[in-house]
Amino acid sequence: MRLRPTLSALAIGLLAACSAPQPPAAPTASQPSAKAPDYYGTLEPFARNAVYFVVTDRFVNGDTGNDHRDQGGKYRTFDIPLPPCDGVAGNIGYLGGDFKGLVDHLDYIREMGFSAVWITPVVDNPDEHFTGGSQPGCGMILSDRGKAGYHGYWGVDFYRVDEHLPSPGLDFKGLADALHAKDMKLVLDIVGNHGSPAWTMAFDQPKFGKVYGKDGTLLADHQNLPPDKLNPAQNPLHRFYNTTGPVDGAKGSIYDGNLAQLGDFDAANPAVLDYLAGAYEHWIEQGADAFRIDTIAWMPTSFWQSFTQRIRARHPGFYMFGEAFDYDAAKIAVHTLPGKGETSVLDFPMKQAMEEVFGHKQAGFERLAPALQLTGGPYANPYDLTTFYDNHDMPRLDASDAGFIDAHNWLFTARGIPVVYYGSEMGFMRGRAEHAGNRNYFGTEGIAAARQSPIRAALARIAKVREASPALQRGVQLDIELQGERAAFYRVFQHAGQHQIALVLLNKGEAPAAFKVGKLLQAGTWRSALDGGTVEVAAGGSLAAEVPAHGVQVYLLDAAPSRPDLVAALDAAMQDARRPR
Repeated sequence: MRLRPTLSALAIGLLAACSAPQPPAAPTASQPSAKAPDYYGTLEPFARNAVYFVVTDRFVNGDTGNDHRDQGGKYRTFDIPLPPCDGVAGNIGYLGGDFKGLVDHLDYIREMGFSAVWITPVVDNPDEHFTGGSQPGCGMILSDRGKAGYHGYWGVDFYRVDEHLPSPGLDFKGLADALHAKDMKLVLDIVGNHGSPAWTMAFDQPKFGKVYGKDGTLLADHQNLPPDKLNPAQNPLHRFYNTTGPVDGAKGSIYDGNLAQLGDFDAANPAVLDYLAGAYEHWIEQGADAFRIDTIAWMPTSFWQSFTQRIRARHPGFYMFGEAFDYDAAKIAVHTLPGKGETSVLDFPMKQAMEEVFGHKQAGFERLAPALQLTGGPYANPYDLTTFYDNHDMPRLDASDAGFIDAHNWLFTARGIPVVYYGSEMGFMRGRAEHAGNRNYFGTEGIAAARQSPIRAALARIAKVREASPALQRGVQLDIELQGERAAFYRVFQHAGQHQIALVLLNKGEAPAAFKVGKLLQAGTWRSALDGGTVEVAAGGSLAAEVPAHGVQVYLLDAAPSRPDLVAALDAAMQDARRPR
């Protein structure tokens, strides 16, 4: 959904009159009626959600009948353990997680306050493990020898669901229907940059480097050839692929070449766009509510612009967010701009800041301020970003239980759409990288343990506060204090007759913290979203509160903003938050 332009500033006196609780005076010829200004960070409907991200194969094995434990024979795909890294072994084979495991535990996810589930790609992957590439090891990335496509990112048939995921009576549509029945959304991870590993194999393995059409016909085949040996001019099966191999970062942009040994799709070939857009429209029609776009930076922005326009022509307002793995906001913001794709992106700069603030480094809250990019930033809209502190492609957050609690208190109250990686509700595999336990199996044992975790209890508490508050979901953010162990800020929402002001107080210290906020504080009856208590604030007064160690307090005022300096600050923030579209 593309946001409408910000309203211009109104005279302060007129704003105050317009926002007063009594009905406005009837308009006259000399003084026309004025509409109350809109104050919102985002009107994106998806912003109401908080997202729980699962590597589907690693969540819960709900149906052992679809494990295919003998698949691949000598090149088996199930249960391929790695040597331990610091005492913990990773696994690069399938481990059985499936749609039924998700459906059986949707209540567990919903109880925490999540209203959306992001799953890894569901498309068909090869039926053997990969014999090429380099051997995975501790701390290594993009090393795929011996690995199976348990993660879903090695698509060979983008119209067909991988056989490890569905069960009798439960296909992808059934999964979507189960989520929708609980008022939850389904976020599907999609790949546009590449297919499966395509070269360096010991032999030309079945399915690897191939792409199949909706009717099962072979559309493309890398034929185990390195990219520079492909001959698209003479061989139609090579035309899906680029002919540039990996580019050394010291010699040019790595984005000009392919990623590892993956078959790199040719964005300039219209058949590639037709195939991918058609396939992903198929999954929308089956119930997908939003897309996370893998490796968005590896395809030109012109490709994504064409892709998103095609999707939204049939599915207006469809929300998409991309993975541009870079900590430079200016670089990842490109994908949010007009003509450049117009998606949201995962907020990697905020991730970097959160790791420093809530991990063992324990930087102060001031480290988060520049990552917010509330005004004057490069994004089309910073409020549309998906915020997170770790995922499946990087080491999990290495923090204490209190650090995770503090991280969630920030994640669910500050601007952006929060995303939490499976298991983080109990600090699962904290600090672990991909081959050292990051993607390990969670299962019913993990769920049982998480139910007893103080991290999960605190997460559920603040997530439910966000779920009930339009201000925390979509409101403009005005910072009052971000320093050391303390944070105080407003979130303000006013649109279409709905209005709410939230005051958020955070303490990540080891002792209770006393707050006294008067700046921009509007008079009225403020209620605590956490304990239901109320505080009366007189005009020009302040609100005093004690926030416990590693705690949060959220006060809500269900009134239109009318205090002149608050209105002026909101108007300025609205004008400078977003780039023109």
